[in-house]
Amino acid sequence: MSIMTNQTPAQQTRSWHATAVEELCAQLDADAQAGLRQEDAARRLRQYGPNELPEAPPTSILTLLLSQFTSVIIWVLIGAAVISGWLEDWIDAAAILAIVLLNGLLGFIQEYRAEQSLAALKRLSMATAKVLRNGTVRSIPARELVPGDLVLVEAGDQVPADIRLTYVAGFQTQEASLTGESTPVQKSSEGLAGKDVPLAERANMVFMGTVAVSGKARGLVVETGMRTELGRIAAMIQTAAEAERTATPLQRRLEQFGYTLLWLALGVVAVVFLLGELRGEPPVAMFLTAVSLAVAAVPEGLPAIVTITLALGVTRMVKRQALIRKLPAVETLGSATVICSDKTGTLTKNEMTVTRLFMDGQVFEVTGEGYQPDGDLKPVEAAAAWAGERHGSGSTEPPPGIRELLTASALCNGATLQQEDGTWRVLGDPTEGALLVAAAKLNLWKDELESRCRFIGEVPFDPQRKMMTVVRQAGSEVTAYVKGAPDVLLSRCTDLMTLDGKREPLTDEVRQRILRANDAFARDALRVLAMAERPGLEMPPALTSDALERDLLFLGLAAMKDPLRPEAKVAVQVCREAGIRTVMITGDHKDTAVAIARDLGILDGDRAALSGVELDRLSDEQLGARIERVGVYARVSAEHKLRIVKAWRSRGAVVAMTGDGVNDAPAIKEADIGVAMGITGTDVTKEASDMVVMDDNFASIAAAVEEGRGIFDNIRKTIHFLLSCNVSEVLVMLFATLIGLPLPLLPIQILWMNLVTDGFPALALAVDPKAPGLMRQPPRRPDDRLLDRGRLLAIGGQGLMMAVIALGAFAYCLYGLGQNLEQARTVAFTVMVLVQLVHAFNCRSADHSLFRLGVTTNPQLLLAFGLSLGAQLGILLVPAAASLFKAGPLPLADWGLIALLSLLPFVIMELWKFFRSCKADMKPTG
Repeated sequence: MSIMTNQTPAQQTRSWHATAVEELCAQLDADAQAGLRQEDAARRLRQYGPNELPEAPPTSILTLLLSQFTSVIIWVLIGAAVISGWLEDWIDAAAILAIVLLNGLLGFIQEYRAEQSLAALKRLSMATAKVLRNGTVRSIPARELVPGDLVLVEAGDQVPADIRLTYVAGFQTQEASLTGESTPVQKSSEGLAGKDVPLAERANMVFMGTVAVSGKARGLVVETGMRTELGRIAAMIQTAAEAERTATPLQRRLEQFGYTLLWLALGVVAVVFLLGELRGEPPVAMFLTAVSLAVAAVPEGLPAIVTITLALGVTRMVKRQALIRKLPAVETLGSATVICSDKTGTLTKNEMTVTRLFMDGQVFEVTGEGYQPDGDLKPVEAAAAWAGERHGSGSTEPPPGIRELLTASALCNGATLQQEDGTWRVLGDPTEGALLVAAAKLNLWKDELESRCRFIGEVPFDPQRKMMTVVRQAGSEVTAYVKGAPDVLLSRCTDLMTLDGKREPLTDEVRQRILRANDAFARDALRVLAMAERPGLEMPPALTSDALERDLLFLGLAAMKDPLRPEAKVAVQVCREAGIRTVMITGDHKDTAVAIARDLGILDGDRAALSGVELDRLSDEQLGARIERVGVYARVSAEHKLRIVKAWRSRGAVVAMTGDGVNDAPAIKEADIGVAMGITGTDVTKEASDMVVMDDNFASIAAAVEEGRGIFDNIRKTIHFLLSCNVSEVLVMLFATLIGLPLPLLPIQILWMNLVTDGFPALALAVDPKAPGLMRQPPRRPDDRLLDRGRLLAIGGQGLMMAVIALGAFAYCLYGLGQNLEQARTVAFTVMVLVQLVHAFNCRSADHSLFRLGVTTNPQLLLAFGLSLGAQLGILLVPAAASLFKAGPLPLADWGLIALLSLLPFVIMELWKFFRSCKADMKPTG
């Protein structure tokens, strides 16, 4: 029978787990005992192609480089550089071109690195695989695997393809990078009912790129290459990479701003030139003046200042454990309205911890969190449960029954607890690791116990039995230690151990008490395991489940959880106050996710939780309608995460998506800002991301949001300062032309003014300390302009104020004092420079007085003021420079006038802020 090829990859992927082995063999024309014949495998390799993830055709380096120069504002700057060169202002021209090239180079490097995600995905493929062909085991390159191949996998192997298991022996895989499941998954070979079983629950399947952590298995390859689950994720990433990436909010605002500047520059040239012509001014002189004003109207330092501001923000973020890979992401995170966060390791510690023990009707608390074996044991109920002596660490010596319970936990255990570089780590199943840590807290170390209790044999965990058993011998005593699901294990017990170590019959009443305790732990989202033992076995014992797992002595229950990060709850609250919604997306079970979300404050009010199966039943329109009411998504796949991000973005949200596994990569690439985990994150996720959280901590994301908001606030201050200054220069020339005054400024003076005021003061504003209450403000709307109506009016009003002051000084000196034109121009030139430098202090806040902010809280601005003032004085006092800039000598009275007029903008703005604050205080608060 030939292989069925009329199904789509998605259909095939969803049905293999529900297919019986016999039917599977028929569909694949395969042999579950001897494997394929070599000639059949060669034919299928030609038919299906290599079992690998092909990289997308790389974008050429030249295309990437040229794409950095398509922005409107970049073209405006290039035009300004050409004009500056034509005016022989080579310094300005060189500075502008350097800015353009620097920004292009930075963007090129960032995009080149971002294209490496598919290469990282390809590295996840196995180099070799063990297969049965012609009845013989052989090792072949994994790229040569074909559907129907019979593959052998054991602990430590990376799964080379999507495989339907036909035989397992205590087999577990770690699928966190693909499904989000935080603990190893126990596998079986039994068929599953229903085609809509979530990916994380397909116990008879293993998937390409996951890792076997224990046991052995054998199975038939059902999908290879791009048809695997990993391949489908690679296709989604490739699609997202090939699609045009939506511009970030800052990029969109700067693009709008660029168009505005373009029309403004053209308008300035036209108006000033035409007015000069009407007045009979020499055409060449008016053209030079108009072009100089056009250059002055464009704040050529803006891209450099934005880049430097973002770069400095990146440096600050690194100190707060957030590594930015793409500079615009800094501001984007600051405007985020939704953070879709993974649970394990981000909101929780990803360190399973035993927190409760139940024995003989009593509940005990185990203190301490994580894998550090530091903690105490104390009774929660019946405080007089035991009385004992105090030992060195200050805790109470536990009774014999508790010691036996934890001894069984350590001996019926396949994990290892070890210390590396001062950090405790668990090798193996995190659940078993938690039991080892609990035992170690009472000085019961596995290696010491094993030195006294020799290993005899094991009956591995089986999903049908829901138990595992280890047989050990201490002296002449042989004991079977058993752990498993409480309800199943309890049915195999006939007696129980009391706290003082005695054996008593297990009555129905006691059984119900134990089951009630188990239910109570489960309601608190704790994972519960029961421990039992069967001492006095004969040698050699029969190593079968039927022989060992009966007539057991019940010891107790151990309840554990992955503890919350203590700072995560605070960070969620901070985000809430900032108007940012936190959504939990996890591969864990729904009940566990809901309990943790409630503890964190993510799930409250009428917000609901959805599982992956429930999500599949919703159309995109239905999901979009419900998206704002859902706070938790559980048991989700890569496609689900991608749908969730798209649904939020379709509602106009700015979405930050966090994750660590391969299954998170498509959603991370789709989000406005993708956040990868630095410790547990895969290479694929990191390469697809815009930001990497180095400590895997949600609190670091909240800190990055604050930094992003502060950076945008400072960029807006800088733009406000640059535009108000440039508007004042344009208005001075425009008003002088309109009212018939001689030109108060020469082209070279305009260009110098633009250079000396657009440089250091603007950069100093870009590093202004963050405003108080920044995280108590709502996020900016994605469609908000860089400059709203109120700020545009303020820019125009402040530009007009400075223009009137400078033009008034020019007219007063020319007509009131009877000075010559050169001297009057020098006064107007100097006043214009100084009022702009003073105005930089006004721009630190639109609402708060400089004295409230603190004059010295921005030392960079004080330094910039001093440097720019020194440069201006230098060109006035050095004869050669004064001659170049057509500046005449000034008497002492003129210097007094200049000093007085230069302070006027500060006085006016301080009075304006004072009256505004008084008006705000008078408003009724109810």
